[in-house]
Amino acid sequence: MPHFLPCCPAMDDHLVIESVAVVVDDGVAPFELGVACELFGLDRSDQGLPVYGFDLAAVTPGQVATTAGFAISVAQDLTPLGGADLVVLPAGSWTESEPGPDLRAALHAAHDRGAHIMAICRGAFVLAATGLLDGRRASTHWRWSEQFRRLFPRVHLDADALYVDDGDISTSAGTAAGIDLGLHLLRRAHGAATAADIARRMVVAPHRGGGQAQYPRRPMAASTHTDTLHATLAWALERLATALTVDELAAHANLAPRTFARRFHETCGTTPHRWLDAQRVDRARQLLETTDLPVAAIAPRCGFGSTDALRANFARRLGTTPTQYRRSFHVGAP
Repeated sequence: MPHFLPCCPAMDDHLVIESVAVVVDDGVAPFELGVACELFGLDRSDQGLPVYGFDLAAVTPGQVATTAGFAISVAQDLTPLGGADLVVLPAGSWTESEPGPDLRAALHAAHDRGAHIMAICRGAFVLAATGLLDGRRASTHWRWSEQFRRLFPRVHLDADALYVDDGDISTSAGTAAGIDLGLHLLRRAHGAATAADIARRMVVAPHRGGGQAQYPRRPMAASTHTDTLHATLAWALERLATALTVDELAAHANLAPRTFARRFHETCGTTPHRWLDAQRVDRARQLLETTDLPVAAIAPRCGFGSTDALRANFARRLGTTPTQYRRSFHVGAP
């Protein structure tokens, strides 16, 4: 079954981040680099938010070309990876080639001493090429998922996840999913309140629901079909508390149920029922993080018929209970 929500580490798996190193080389994507800089490279001490040691580490120091046609100046080689708590691999055309022996060795050494390695979008290709993802779950942009599977059959690619946190290594889907992953790591390191404050500064949601399956994997024969389905998804999200059926969704889309189910799977990569369950779990997460409502009151607001159904879905998708999740991620949690 596709994963719509991130694979979370154990809820008590605290992450220590004091220093961050971002690896770049010719062909780095400016936006993905900017995501790392915005999340970890700014001084927000005026708001009482954490400040990190932050370094750019170039495979080849000097002028580093970006995919946007301008260059950045990077003075340091890969040395910062030797002491960083978090190593970030942004996307870009540089990730399309095999990592050289120096980068391969530096990433393995960082991982061996306990650093967390975060890859944004196609940055996952670098990690996979080093063997660090063998036997583990990972995510990357849906556009590159088939290529990733061909190149790295030992990696368990979750092409639907916005991001996958596998404890000491994490990977994200597209660019914006790098923001989602970064905020998730900040939650692990500092708690939900700090992550929410940083998200507020960035004017983004502290947690974005769903997965890549919300977005078309391939062009539809007629764009109006996709537009119609997107309108139906928005309609359903406003009615998660009700017992929606496939027939009702199909009727809203003005399609026969069989046709609707087929087009839904073509567009979203899953069934309507599984999509609804994922959105309901995500709505429950939001309420657990931001309200003091008891679990028994949250379940019906999300469309679950009972607290047992909510707990079962939480266990299956997140590997924890609603109570444990609230204890870790509620905005008022210490």
